[in-house]
Amino acid sequence: MLALALLRFLRRIHPSRRLSRAYSSMSAHVLDYLVVGGGSGGLASARRAAELGARAAVVESGRLGGTCVNVGCVPKKVMWNTAVHAEYLHDIADYGFHISNVKFHWKTIKEKRDAYVSRLNDIYQSNLDKAHIELIHGQAVFTSDPEPTLEVNGQKYTAQHILIATGGRPCIPADSTVPGASLGITSDGFFELEELPKRSVIIGAGYIAVEIAGILSALGSKTSLLIRKDKVLRTFDSMISTNCTQELMNCGVDVWTYSQVKSVTKSAGGLELSVICSPPGRKPTFSTIQDVDCLLWAIGRDPNTDGLHLDRLGLQLDARGHIVVDEFQNTSQKGIYAVGDVCGKALLTPVAIAAGRRLAHRLFEGKADSKLDYSNIPTVVFSHPPIGTVGLTEEEAVLQLGKKNVKTYTTSFTPMYHAMTERKSKCIMKLVCAGKEEKVVGLHMQGLGCDEMLQGFAVAVKMGATKSDFDNTVAIHPTSAEELVTLR
Repeated sequence: MLALALLRFLRRIHPSRRLSRAYSSMSAHVLDYLVVGGGSGGLASARRAAELGARAAVVESGRLGGTCVNVGCVPKKVMWNTAVHAEYLHDIADYGFHISNVKFHWKTIKEKRDAYVSRLNDIYQSNLDKAHIELIHGQAVFTSDPEPTLEVNGQKYTAQHILIATGGRPCIPADSTVPGASLGITSDGFFELEELPKRSVIIGAGYIAVEIAGILSALGSKTSLLIRKDKVLRTFDSMISTNCTQELMNCGVDVWTYSQVKSVTKSAGGLELSVICSPPGRKPTFSTIQDVDCLLWAIGRDPNTDGLHLDRLGLQLDARGHIVVDEFQNTSQKGIYAVGDVCGKALLTPVAIAAGRRLAHRLFEGKADSKLDYSNIPTVVFSHPPIGTVGLTEEEAVLQLGKKNVKTYTTSFTPMYHAMTERKSKCIMKLVCAGKEEKVVGLHMQGLGCDEMLQGFAVAVKMGATKSDFDNTVAIHPTSAEELVTLR
């Protein structure tokens, strides 16, 4: 009788659930929403679901906040700010200030940065507590039960809706591919460094490689960046890719083009790297980089799904193991969803947050059409100087719309700040416009302040602004941003 009453109760509160599910869940904790992963996307979705009345829980084996808070955006921005201070020190004499014997103490900023991250961890926990969301600390494993069920620390949990938001992790070549590769670190290890490396080598051409190379170089580490082709950020607009590569060189980063590490060995002075350089049409050359005390691989990220036993769910995965989802974040298994880096698309914290929140509104507020629009997502690279970009690159626009339907407007200038300084960096900007009405379908820039000015212009691009809308906006003078509304 008690079992029958329980079945009736479960059916009443979850009428869409089959009897078999209710029966299989009798030994498990039953929730409305079960989120695997306590990173930005998972937490945002869980909190929004709780606001909408769902009984939610989050499973996390590490620190709350995921990659962004602990080993990503947040501590990276602290270190970028630190590097910017170092750059300003080169300019202060040009502005009339004379300071001698300025010393940088890595330990100071590391301790303050780590304390800040710890405070954020506590804030995330407090937010869960206020929302009455249970935090289940441990490694989640999907079971072989008839209906999707998680086991954590020996206890089973199930829900009508389960979200996988476990993010990604940086990868390192196998030692079988590059002997000694495991002697290096990743971006995660960068935040564990106890002191500024004297000699750094960064492998990779993406934004993480560019950002870390710039930070280390600005703070005084002799830094080399090894890239497989001739430019960094090759998926960005070609103007940005070319300029960023040059700015890295101008800032003192030793950029090795068409280069790959063949092996890594230990030596008395640190690590020794054997490198092959293979420019097109030329005979390969072999070189050695010695006395390296920081070898950092920034060659990509893999989905963080090890140990979940996704095979027990029969989820569709892509060739790299990312979970395949549709436009509504649905996986191939009904009632299972995924957001964020684990999906392998638009690997940005705000994207995961936005997708997670929209999913919650669809599931628990009845907004059937609630989904994230993945077009015109703005992004910033915290290079030196920073990059801001939104929309189509010129190359993408030509491919999609045809060359005759695309017109670009560009400018390159020295920001007013550098009019007083011996150290120089350029500001470059491009508008990519389409059709007779010249709708702005892409905006790309690199220069001082471009990181902060992008957000407002991204709103305009998202709203479908045209070149004439930009032209009809009165400029703010003297700023770099005014160039975007005075392009001819």
